[in-house]
Amino acid sequence: MAKKSTQPTSARQAKIEAARTSGGGGANKVVVAAVVVIVAIIAVVGGVIWVQQSSEDAITGGGNALPPGVTALGAGFPAFADVTPAEGAPTLDIYEDFQCPACKQFEDLLGPTVEELATAGKVKVVYHVKNFLDDNLGNDSSTRAGNAAFCAADAGKFQEFHNQVFTNQPAEEGDGFTDAQLTGFAEAVGISGSALETWQQCVDAGKYVDYVNSVEEQSFADGVRGTPTVKIDGEEVELGSIASPELLTQAIENAST
Repeated sequence: MAKKSTQPTSARQAKIEAARTSGGGGANKVVVAAVVVIVAIIAVVGGVIWVQQSSEDAITGGGNALPPGVTALGAGFPAFADVTPAEGAPTLDIYEDFQCPACKQFEDLLGPTVEELATAGKVKVVYHVKNFLDDNLGNDSSTRAGNAAFCAADAGKFQEFHNQVFTNQPAEEGDGFTDAQLTGFAEAVGISGSALETWQQCVDAGKYVDYVNSVEEQSFADGVRGTPTVKIDGEEVELGSIASPELLTQAIENAST
């Protein structure tokens, strides 16, 4: 019997088989290249989205944003962070609501002394910005002003903004602050350009609204029912006992160790 050949039966068949083998490999290379390109595009798009999301989170805070220097929701805001307090300097806790007329009186009378003592390192000042007057007055100006003040803190301008709000508090309690007024306060304290844009985004997003609410809740839980309330090293002091710059200065000196 004749031996069966294992070679292709014709030159045409050989070419077909060669083309099949070659074509399959080429197709695979094209597919792999396409996959690589798609993965690269996904990586680039993902990177852009991550950067945008990180930028947005820096502005909005995702509802749990804390102002610079604050360690937890409900905790007060440590002002004058660029000052190193002297050894043994007491802590002065000030509880205020931006719509509170008595707080404006306190700031008008004692605000400059508080700043003088703080910048000299003689006292550590912590503000607890409350918003209970929103419910009492039927508006949201305390919360909005508080949020705006902490947005200003991001720009290093908390104290200046804080002072502007009290200086320009409406004569009629309950009139509150307009958005245009808050923006004007930011501009007045030197927030401008891209910093002003970031401040505005922060305000519009309500970045620190949850924080302001948490301070109100915590201070109420701690027994603070009115404003202004002042504590020195955790002990509430009668406002009458610090009713002048001299008396406040003396109270701080007496508390120093």
